[in-house]
Amino acid sequence: MKNKHRDPLFHIVKRDAISWQKSLGIRLLAIVAALVVCAVVTTVLTGINPIQVYTSIFVGAFGTVRKTWITFQNVAILLLIALALTPAFRMRFWNIGGEGQVLVGGLAAAACMICLAGKVPHAAVIALMVVCSLGAGAIWGLIPAFFKAKWNTNETLSTLMMNYIATQLVAFYTIVWEMPKGSGKIGIINQKTNIGWLPEVAGSKYLLSIIVALVVTVLMYVYLNYSKQGYEISVVGESERTARYVGIKVERIIMRTMLLSGAICGLVGLLLVGGINHTVTTTVANGQGFTAVMVSWMAKFNPFTMILTSFLIIFLNRGASEISTSFGLNQSFSDILTGIILFFIIGCEFFIAYKIHFRKKLEGSVKADD
Repeated sequence: MKNKHRDPLFHIVKRDAISWQKSLGIRLLAIVAALVVCAVVTTVLTGINPIQVYTSIFVGAFGTVRKTWITFQNVAILLLIALALTPAFRMRFWNIGGEGQVLVGGLAAAACMICLAGKVPHAAVIALMVVCSLGAGAIWGLIPAFFKAKWNTNETLSTLMMNYIATQLVAFYTIVWEMPKGSGKIGIINQKTNIGWLPEVAGSKYLLSIIVALVVTVLMYVYLNYSKQGYEISVVGESERTARYVGIKVERIIMRTMLLSGAICGLVGLLLVGGINHTVTTTVANGQGFTAVMVSWMAKFNPFTMILTSFLIIFLNRGASEISTSFGLNQSFSDILTGIILFFIIGCEFFIAYKIHFRKKLEGSVKADD
């Protein structure tokens, strides 16, 4: 009688370790595969030459000097939000409230610009904007952290709900400060006096956010990997029970870490309102508080890797918009291409973490059970 219990066709085994060269090779292969699939989809659905589409994506991100600067500025903003969320994620505190923390930081900056214009010197307005934006973001992050630390509430829901509260606060003050009355928007704040406008660096209005992002990236890497606080965050993330056993006050670490995350998000709000848009709206963060979650996870919480993941996502988004303009296609098609590429990039992480063993064919005849 033949053996009915055969080995499965394949089984999945977790990798112990993988060299960075092999990891990079898998990621590059995933990108190539994604481009091939996108080319096929483009040809089948639209009949457009995929090479033209890829060229259009590049032009959308780097077609002119201004487009190039805006691309890098957007990368800096997305990177900063991802850096802000990373300490909380390392601690296994699921901070989904980056969007709201950015909004309240921007709202605090706008309040200083509107309420203090003409009452205190320009330099004092800037200083107060920095303090108020960082403080507002920190408090917005501390609120769900406090309830998590004291009563173990679900931080995913609480941080998410704080986003909606922040959005409605901005909507409320948009009506209070609307200019002109009845317009439903604030408009450019202090357009004639430029009070509260952050200074330009080397004559460029784009450089400030880029420099801030690079500095915060380095500081965050050092903080997470070489400081006592970073070590405590890692221990709490691995096991709260172990952290308490070695004398770490988990509740204090949770609140301290969320203060830091919220403050950095508040800094982003300051840059958006005081340095880039010079106004505040409910969409000033442009959904990047949620996109930053993906950036942080794709980079495996490594601040330097986040530079690359932020660049990739902004490059695709900027290029996708150009597709719609150049070929008369709606935004949905460009979103399809972006989704395919991100699917392959995220999916390749499976092959970096695991390997597949296929069943070897038996040589000769199949042995039978006696």
